[in-house]
Amino acid sequence: MGLAKGSFVVKLSPQRLAVGEADPSLARFSIEKTFSGDLEGVSQGEMLSAGTSVKGSAGYVAIERVRGDLGGRKGHFVLQHSGTMSRGEPQLTVTVVPNSGVDGLAGLSGSMTISIVDKKHFYEFNYTLPDS
Repeated sequence: MGLAKGSFVVKLSPQRLAVGEADPSLARFSIEKTFSGDLEGVSQGEMLSAGTSVKGSAGYVAIERVRGDLGGRKGHFVLQHSGTMSRGEPQLTVTVVPNSGVDGLAGLSGSMTISIVDKKHFYEFNYTLPDS
């Protein structure tokens, strides 16, 4: 089992909702990230979010394909996000989509935690890779 730590820079770009009428409580974004540290790479993905009338309460889901180098092995994999915030209390799950690892990252499994400190994003990625 490995533990990768580092930081990332994220760019969220608002997109039009695919279907339905404009609803200010719903939003769609494209995601672009650059990872530094034990995971070096980039990702692209999509995020959907929903706000509520209660301050500090919202939810989001996202899928992103990460391409890079993890523990000296290059390839790509997919992360799935599911997050909620209830009156300012966050809960977030970020996991590797099973069997999404390709090339040197084939067989990758794991989960990632994300923290934001002084507007900077950090990750800790607990992962398992089969022996090569």
